[in-house]
Amino acid sequence: MDTATPPDSARLTFRDATGDDVPALVALIESAYRGDASRAGWTTEADLLQGQRTDGHAVRAVIDAPASRLLAVERDGGLVACCQLEHRGEAAYFGMFAVRPGLQGGGLGKAVIAEAERIAKDGWGIGEMHMTVISVREDLIAWYERRGYRRTGQLTPFPYGDERFGIPQRDDLAFELLVKSV
Repeated sequence: MDTATPPDSARLTFRDATGDDVPALVALIESAYRGDASRAGWTTEADLLQGQRTDGHAVRAVIDAPASRLLAVERDGGLVACCQLEHRGEAAYFGMFAVRPGLQGGGLGKAVIAEAERIAKDGWGIGEMHMTVISVREDLIAWYERRGYRRTGQLTPFPYGDERFGIPQRDDLAFELLVKSV
């Protein structure tokens, strides 16, 4: 497993997002996954899904949920990444993960996921991290596997017909549960 962190990871600031952050967080998440802007990074879903990835209501719901944290990650005062942590009993759910497209591939994502795991383990006493990834995203799943996550084969159907999650461009989408002991 690659444990290198980006040379400037010490300049990263992790903080709980607030309602004031919602517009910037929506823009960040959308830019990392949807539309032409997302093609600047490698996490794009633009060929799988069109439409929105999230909206202000969904981001606000994560911020306001009592068992959830939405981490805003800043470098030099600018928002560069985010992720959701949700306390679910013995596990923490990791989601809403986004890194600014032009910064992807430089180790920032590794630093963010490592900090999220540390927060879940040290702050909540969590022994396992859970996440769901679109099962056809082999490159993304491989990236998570290099970070110690394993595929479970447990699939959840994609919410076809609910445009809050995007407009599918193929008919074989499902979410697969990935897990990691921390």
